Amino acid sequence: MNKIAETIKYYPLTTLLVVVIWVICLIPIPETPLSHVSLIDKWTHVVMYLMLCSIVWFEYLRRHQPIVWRQALITACAAPLVMGGLIEIAQATCTGGRRSGDWLDFVADGLGVIVGQVIGILLVKCFSKH
Repeated sequence: MNKIAETIKYYPLTTLLVVVIWVICLIPIPETPLSHVSLIDKWTHVVMYLMLCSIVWFEYLRRHQPIVWRQALITACAAPLVMGGLIEIAQATCTGGRRSGDWLDFVADGLGVIVGQVIGILLVKCFSKH
């Protein structure tokens, strides 16, 4: 339990965004005018994971000097990818058909993670003290 409290304390924006992404991905989405935009769902996934990775990097950089690259990459790259896969599995199996797991959404998550990594590493290069 201390590890969870510590994570929330040191990564509050990341924690908030993770919760928001899980909620958004598991609730039924109402029909909106944007529903008719081509690939809007995929773009949403790219933006969510780009933001998540960028915020993870920002909070990691704020908290850790010097950067421990292995830990940073696991935190900012591997963890969001695993979360994206788990969300797609949860959508396919736990939403009673209201949401469907889509592996193309997972690919979009991965694209967002890649772009987020680039932004995050640029943040490190610009603002790191070492």
